[in-house]
Amino acid sequence: MAKGLIALDADGVLLDFHLGYADAWRRAFGAAPKERDRLAYWPMDRWEVDRLDDARRAHFRKHFDETFWTSVPVIEGAIEACHRLHDAGFHLVCVSALEAEFEAARLRNLRDLGFPIERVIATGNAAGERSPKADAIAELDPEAFVDDYLPYMRGLPRHVHTALVLRAPNGSPNVGDEMSLARSVHPDLPDFASHWLAR
Repeated sequence: MAKGLIALDADGVLLDFHLGYADAWRRAFGAAPKERDRLAYWPMDRWEVDRLDDARRAHFRKHFDETFWTSVPVIEGAIEACHRLHDAGFHLVCVSALEAEFEAARLRNLRDLGFPIERVIATGNAAGERSPKADAIAELDPEAFVDDYLPYMRGLPRHVHTALVLRAPNGSPNVGDEMSLARSVHPDLPDFASHWLAR
């Protein structure tokens, strides 16, 4: 019996964007970057990469293409956590702050990895005081929303349980007064799944 809906972010919750970033760098510049700080929140701080001028930045961005968005590696334990939630009767939807043109690629990535997720909603990632995911979350009306980026919890309906994954603390934006936006905090998705299923 279906219990309800859980909305999940992709990068940092389901998928390891940092490893994908390193592979995009390899494809763009011919060599994989060395690791600088395994606990860095942002990929440009985790890897020993150059600060790029406009031309090289444009060249690098071209590698965030269909190939990239269909091949981002999984975060350890995330598939199993999703299956635990799915098997308990929850319907899972991915709400991701990427451009709409890559929505199908993201879904293919998740399905190829074995996630029990059949829908991706791409919201774009426009900056602002309100989360670019807020409209999608309001329309979906999930029981819970799991993300690793605290600003994406701004402006969400108050009755939705907001669960923050606290990963990679160095340089993390997940600090300060806005921590009150998160109803629960977890080291990873498996911990959230255990918390949610034990209610």
